[in-house]
Amino acid sequence: MRPRAAAGLALSALLAAAALARSLPRPAPLREGFAFSRAVYARDGRLLYLNLAADGRYRLWVPLGEMSPFLIEATLRQEDRRFRLHPGVDPASLLRSAWITYGSRTRRRGASTITMQLARLKYGLDSSRPPGKAVQILRALQLEMFYSKDRILEAYLNLAPYGGNIEGAGAASLAYFGKDVSRLDRSEAIALSAIPQNPIRRALSKKLLSAAPHFTRRVLARTRDERVISTLDLDAQRLLERLVGGYVERRRDQGIKNAAAMLVDFTSMEVVAAVGSANYRDDAILGQVSALTARRSPGSTLKPFAYALAFEQGLIHPESLLKDAPAAFGADHPENFDGDFAGPLPAREALIKSRNVPAVTLAAALAAPGLHGFLKAAGVDLPFPAERYGLGLVLGAGETTMEDLARLYAMLGNGGRLQPLRRAAADPREPGARLLSPDAVFLTMESLKTNPRPRQSFREEWRADALPVYWKTGTSWAFRDAWSAGVFGRYALVVWIGDFRGEGNPAFVGAEAAAPLFFDIVDALRARGPMRDEYALGQRGLTAVSLEVCAVSGASPGPHCPRRARTWFIPGVSPIAACDVHREVLVDKATGKRACRHAGARAEVYEFWPSDLLRLFRQAGIPRRRPPDFAPECGLADRAGRGLPPRITSPLNGVTYHASAAAPGAIPLSAVADADARELFWFADGALVGHALAGKPLFWTPRPGRSTVRVVDDQGRGDARDIEVAFSE
Repeated sequence: MRPRAAAGLALSALLAAAALARSLPRPAPLREGFAFSRAVYARDGRLLYLNLAADGRYRLWVPLGEMSPFLIEATLRQEDRRFRLHPGVDPASLLRSAWITYGSRTRRRGASTITMQLARLKYGLDSSRPPGKAVQILRALQLEMFYSKDRILEAYLNLAPYGGNIEGAGAASLAYFGKDVSRLDRSEAIALSAIPQNPIRRALSKKLLSAAPHFTRRVLARTRDERVISTLDLDAQRLLERLVGGYVERRRDQGIKNAAAMLVDFTSMEVVAAVGSANYRDDAILGQVSALTARRSPGSTLKPFAYALAFEQGLIHPESLLKDAPAAFGADHPENFDGDFAGPLPAREALIKSRNVPAVTLAAALAAPGLHGFLKAAGVDLPFPAERYGLGLVLGAGETTMEDLARLYAMLGNGGRLQPLRRAAADPREPGARLLSPDAVFLTMESLKTNPRPRQSFREEWRADALPVYWKTGTSWAFRDAWSAGVFGRYALVVWIGDFRGEGNPAFVGAEAAAPLFFDIVDALRARGPMRDEYALGQRGLTAVSLEVCAVSGASPGPHCPRRARTWFIPGVSPIAACDVHREVLVDKATGKRACRHAGARAEVYEFWPSDLLRLFRQAGIPRRRPPDFAPECGLADRAGRGLPPRITSPLNGVTYHASAAAPGAIPLSAVADADARELFWFADGALVGHALAGKPLFWTPRPGRSTVRVVDDQGRGDARDIEVAFSE
């Protein structure tokens, strides 16, 4: 057939195909029928993670406007120079290809336009034989009738093969150059545009990145977006991964095989870095389990929030004297980690030394809804009512996640305002809810920043800056988890050491296992550049004032207080009681006994501690100078009005005691007495029950019904309490 006749025939066939294509229904959306990958990027655009699409391909949809113009130019030059001019099929190219392939039979020559290639990809056509080619042409014409050139080019660039299981320029750019397709330069774009010509031969064997897997899984679980710019700082992430991995390797001989860390910028609530385990690919430590979301016992890391609530409710101030001594709270008998008791100590010291009895005492004294209600309001998942956890909640009886702790400590950094974590740049910044007053947080943070660092090989004054670290440790029951959490600079940091199988290890102690890694991270981040104390700089409207207290008792100093200290008070809230520990008494010069008259006596100052604290001082090995006994000639009338009356601590007020005829039981009678009381006398309904030394209990078997219990010390001072005893057969 002559070339002119062949061209006419081809044109007629093309027009007929166009008419047929126009009669067909509108084709499905160009991306329909394809599964796509999802990508997570660091905040600076570097790829963190690209997952496989449902069909096992790396295929990432990128809008045409976000692709490098160099790639668009190179692709058109390589694949279809007249793309903007033809109707989906290039007649001249098609005729020339047909003549070379079927006429001269010298070699096969393709003539597919970009639109025709898209039709083949979309409809799965075999265009190697004439029938398939005819359908391809028909579909290409149809696509051009319903979609713009830009939409067709966009679809082609997102579906074209780029070697192996990589399809689309978006995934290919990440695979071959490790960068987003929008950032390709001219040479990279030219190289990438040549791959679809022969994707099998030109395929590169480059593994796609998979950084911060626990974090990226968390991001993808919270959004359906295919491309997510996250809040992660990739450099900080790699730093934490190195520190966590290196720390575990150094401590492996102590049984420490797994660790995790989470870093949050509390000024923006962005998750900056998150390491969910020491090694994601290590099945021996269940590395794919994420400590970021695993529910674990937080140990004592919740104590600062009980103290903050106590500050806010006016129960204590940082120098208030608390008792660390054996105590019973119903069926609970809390003990300290070291199995010992420290005796009386300031609230600030009780917090940073993580003493359990003072924390439980404060938790018991909190007004409803207490610590349980506070944590529920903060979004901590506590599935059981407060009664189920009891007072042990402040010691870690409930379970929390690392994300929970990060939010709670970030709240301290923000002065008591709780805000949600932000993992993606598109996450909204919410004002949050105020759960603690700025003053209560301030008193808590002032206490936490006095917590000394773990053992270190340098002196504190060698530091280049005085940036404070507000931090606390925690150890869960049976040594299953070791924690360290705190605030420094603009960050809230949480570190966990443990075993996902729940096995305990005596090495899993917060101060010894988690704190060193915590400060490794703190120091490494500080070494990256100077930091400001964003918590301190962000405080506004504080009313707390610094006042003098008696350094011994923590109360407002009296005239005889020998040593004073300063503490923070919240005006109108913090308790302000006059110190009555140091009292001036008359001492007979000749006998050394306490005198009742000035004649022959001199004035001396003694410490008057209540009997329960005196007992604690003795147990702690802390000597206290007690006042001397009264001289024999001093009668009760001479002693009247001096000192404090005893205060009954058992039986409890308003409690009904139950007993039976078979087992009547005995009730301990105990009271806190003043320092000059040596003996206590107990009465029930006016009848003497017995007597005991001050600070010692007396056991009494009551009768059924109501009774009035009264105690009188040997100075004539007394207290009384009504109780009821119910008997059953």
